[in-house]
Amino acid sequence: MMHSALSRWTMSYFAAALFFFVGAQVLMVVGYGFPSAAAEAPETLVVVHMITIGWLSLLMCGALFQFLPVLIARPLRGEGFVLPALLCLLAGLVCLLGGFLEVSGAIETGVPLLAWAGVLLPVGFAIAAGVLGGTLWGARLPFPARFVTVGLLSVLATAVLGALFALQLSGRLPALAELDFRTQALPVHIAVGLGGWLSFSAIGVSYRLLPMFMLSPDKERRSSKIVWWAGAIALLLMALVAPLASLFGTPDVTASARILAVQLGGVSLIFYGADLAFFYRHRKRRAVELNSHAAKGAFLALALSAAMLLTLLASGTLEKHAEALLYLVAFGWLSGLGLSQLYKIVPFLTWLECYGPVMGKKPTPRVQDLVAEPRDRVWFAVYFLSVTVGAAALLAEQPSLFRIATGGTLLASLAIVSELVLARSLKNVPYAQRSPEGAVPPRLFLPRTN
Repeated sequence: MMHSALSRWTMSYFAAALFFFVGAQVLMVVGYGFPSAAAEAPETLVVVHMITIGWLSLLMCGALFQFLPVLIARPLRGEGFVLPALLCLLAGLVCLLGGFLEVSGAIETGVPLLAWAGVLLPVGFAIAAGVLGGTLWGARLPFPARFVTVGLLSVLATAVLGALFALQLSGRLPALAELDFRTQALPVHIAVGLGGWLSFSAIGVSYRLLPMFMLSPDKERRSSKIVWWAGAIALLLMALVAPLASLFGTPDVTASARILAVQLGGVSLIFYGADLAFFYRHRKRRAVELNSHAAKGAFLALALSAAMLLTLLASGTLEKHAEALLYLVAFGWLSGLGLSQLYKIVPFLTWLECYGPVMGKKPTPRVQDLVAEPRDRVWFAVYFLSVTVGAAALLAEQPSLFRIATGGTLLASLAIVSELVLARSLKNVPYAQRSPEGAVPPRLFLPRTN
C-alpha cells in the first residue's frame, strides 16, 4: 500500500457521500419520510436513495477505486473514467431525487427527471463497474477480490432494476405500466443491492482492511471459502431462482428458494463472524485503534440484523417490521462499518499524500497523530447507541422516539465528519511536525492540480 498510487478522486467520492449521509439524517430528524410518511411514499424514497446511492454506493465506489488495486497488486485501469462515473452518479441521483419530489407535488420542473435518472444512474454505475471490472480482468483474484466481483455484478443488476422502476414511475414507457414491479422485482432490488453490492463488497474489503490495519494473518481460510460460497449461492437464489419460480407460477419453489437463501445467508454470517474473531484474536498490533474498536459495533449490528430477520420470519411479522430491519442493516451494519473505516482510511490516505514523499527523509508524524481518538470514542458510542434505540423505536412504532434517536446519529455523524475534516487539514498534528520540507498539504476533497 505504501508504494501504490493514490486514487485522485477517492476523497471527492467520500465528500459527496458524507454530504448525502448528513443530509438524509437531517430530513429524518425533521420528520421527512418514514415513519411520518408511508414506506412507499415519494418522501421516503428520497431519504432511502440519499442513503443507498448518495451515501453507501458513493462510499463503496470511492473505497474500491483506492483499495481494489491493493487487493490484486496491479494499477487501476481506466482511471480517466473515475470522474465521469462520479459526475453521472451525482447527476443521476439529483434527477432521481427531483423526480420523487415532483411525484410528491413539492416541485414542478417540466423535465422528465425520473427518465433521466433511469439513464444516468445505470451509466454511472456501468462506468464505475467497467473500471473496476477491467482492473480485475485477467488478474489472479485473491480471496477478498472475489467478493468484489460478486458485488460488481450485483450493482449492475440493482441499477438495471432501479432504472426500470424509475422509467415505470415516469410513465415514459407505457409497456412497463402493467407490470407488478413492487411484488416481483422490489425484493430482488433490495436483496441484491443491500446484500450483494453493498454487503458482499463490504465483507470483501473488510477481509483486507482489518488484517492490514491490525497486522493480522490474512491467508485464505476454509471458513472464508464457506462465507463466499454460501453467500454467493444465497444471492443467486434470491436474484434468479425465486423470481423465475414466481414468474412461472410455482409458489412452493419460490418459498423454498427464499428459505434456503436465508439459511445459507445465516451460515455465511456465522463463518464470517468466526473469521472476524480470528483477526482480532491473532492481531500483532496489541493496541487496537479506534477504527477497529468501532467496527465491532457494525459487526454486532450485522448479527442483530440476522437475529431480527429470523425472529420476524418466525413470528410472521416481517412485512410489518421490514423497515426496522432495513434501518438496522443500513445504519448499523453498513453505515457503522463505513464510518469506522473512514476514520482510518481518510487519515491514512492523507498521511500518504502529504508525508509519503518525505518518508525516511524527514521526521513525520504518525497516522494516529492526524486524529484525536480519546475525544472521538464517545461519538462512535453515541452513534451505535442511537441506531439501536432507533431500530427499537421502529419496532415499537414510536416515531417521536425514532426522531430523537436519529438526532443522536446525526450529532455523532457531524462530530466524526468534523474529525475527518480536521485530519485532512492536519489540524491535530503538532505545528512543528505539520509541514516538514518537501511535504505538500492535501486539498480538502479535490486532487492537487500539479
